Amino acid sequence: MKQSSKCAIGGIVAAVSLVLMISVAIIPFLTYALPAVAGLFIVFIVIEIDKKWAFGVYCTVAILGMLLVPVKEVAVMYLAFFGYYPILKAAIEGRLPAVLGWIIKILTFAATMAGSYYLMIKLMGVTIDETEEWGVWAYPILLGMGTVTFVIYDIALTKMITLYLMKGQKHFKRYFK
Repeated sequence: MKQSSKCAIGGIVAAVSLVLMISVAIIPFLTYALPAVAGLFIVFIVIEIDKKWAFGVYCTVAILGMLLVPVKEVAVMYLAFFGYYPILKAAIEGRLPAVLGWIIKILTFAATMAGSYYLMIKLMGVTIDETEEWGVWAYPILLGMGTVTFVIYDIALTKMITLYLMKGQKHFKRYFK
């Protein structure tokens, strides 16, 4: 693939990811979904170019997201996990047995989400409404629900990658050479 095509694909992915994350200002109930969807676009960079380019696009979106996205929680979730996760997923699944891979992926998710929310609560003043209702159990319950959602996200991501490789990649390669 030519260098100009790589730059074009990277720019398109970065722009679409940023637009998705900025749109949370219009669609606030998608605070958790939009950074996850924005991270999905990194998959195309990983598959079609390589992990180094994907990491560069991730860094670009993460920096611009912290500067431009009005809801900082969205930008932090992309920066802390969803932006680099497709790169990590490719590395883990390409090198490790499935069970060990799942353990590492789930532990990475739990650690980054717990750390991110701790920092957002302490540094950015983000509040979690469920703490009033559930008390001390709010954090483990939310982390457990988030982990279940993450597993579903990972399985869906795998299925989307498979579908793209089987049906969509030939169309993509026709336009970007």
